[in-house]
Amino acid sequence: MSIEKILIVDDEPLMRNFLMEALKRKKIDVLTAEDGEKALKILAEHSFDMVITDLKMPGMTGMEVLKKIKELSPQTLVMIMTAFGSIENAVEAIKAGAFHYLIKPFSLESLMANIEKANQHIAILEENSYLRQQVASYSSNQSVIAESPCMKHLLQDIEWIAKSNASVLINGETGTGKEVIAQLVHSHSLRANQPFIKVNCAAIPETLIESEFFGHEKGAFTGALNKRLGRFELANGGSLLLDEITEIPHNLQAKLLRVVQEQEFERVGGTKSVKVDVRLISTTNRDLKEAIANKTFREDLYYRLNVIPILLKPLRERKEDIVPLAIHFIERMCRESHQEKKTLSATAQKKLINYAWPGNVRELANVIERAIVMDQSGQIEARHLYLDEMPLKGKTLQELEKQLIVETLQIHQGQAQAAETLGISLKTLRDKMQEYKIT
Repeated sequence: MSIEKILIVDDEPLMRNFLMEALKRKKIDVLTAEDGEKALKILAEHSFDMVITDLKMPGMTGMEVLKKIKELSPQTLVMIMTAFGSIENAVEAIKAGAFHYLIKPFSLESLMANIEKANQHIAILEENSYLRQQVASYSSNQSVIAESPCMKHLLQDIEWIAKSNASVLINGETGTGKEVIAQLVHSHSLRANQPFIKVNCAAIPETLIESEFFGHEKGAFTGALNKRLGRFELANGGSLLLDEITEIPHNLQAKLLRVVQEQEFERVGGTKSVKVDVRLISTTNRDLKEAIANKTFREDLYYRLNVIPILLKPLRERKEDIVPLAIHFIERMCRESHQEKKTLSATAQKKLINYAWPGNVRELANVIERAIVMDQSGQIEARHLYLDEMPLKGKTLQELEKQLIVETLQIHQGQAQAAETLGISLKTLRDKMQEYKIT
């Protein structure tokens, strides 16, 4: 994020022209106003990242302009210009919400230094605003349990995969922990101290996904009351997780391909190219080659995203991880619910190992959470483990998945609750219901 558009308010023509020419040389769009009244009329029609206003002007003062701006456009930064003898007034303006002040006369270097501070300030605010919404998704409780040979090998591979800037595609069934692996790739990379931003492609309405990716300018569409940064811009310098990549509309895939290739884009409703440096990590639980054959996913985009493939095996194929994972969930959930640590009996362990886990690690976590609630003693027994027992012999994975969906829909009142229990998006559930002809 950077300051791209500034409004200068000053009754002195020489100062207005000096600032306008200086800022335009720095590739910043500039509009000017000779008084506060005209400034407010311009603000009603245009969106600005910053307003630089003189403190003392005929008619409406800079302080009055500041207060009106904070009412009309709270996210717009205001920088006050003042003479040396009015520093106390400038401090008062800071308390009223001004970002900073400049003492006349000031150098161009001083002006640009303060604009750079504003750039950093905006970037932090935008990132914090997003990350507050994502705290639950990336809690410190997430960890990787690796006792099976395939998971140990995967963790060794991640050590060198992470050091690259190449795009990563993680493929695995729902609930296998693809998002946790994506977080691990980022945290072991050279970008670990930079943002790790996630976008669930299946959870965003098709009409809004372009804005979520690339942001939008004020007035770009109905409801776009202010400029908004997209996930690519928020992830600048870090990593961007595109979860459920196959859910991206086909008409948006061409734009995504351009961003992957050139690392630049335009916000919705904008004309100015925004350059970014983002490492892409994508996940899918579907067969992308089948999607390509069905013309629902672009082949050229697939090869751009699949530079480094990671295949995450289902839990039934890494049984050595089941009991360690269960113990990990028991310890974490007991700690979070302020209960004494419980143990897992031998019969309970055997029951967990012999189960097929169609919902993978996510289902295991749900089973353990329910067992902790139901068990009043200090040890979880087999009878405390509620599993969707299904006859496995002679059944395909697709048949098991269909049966699990049917039974989950019968338990819950609506599709939204069923999708949440299954750990998939509502759109994915409806696609599966259509695929399996479930009514």
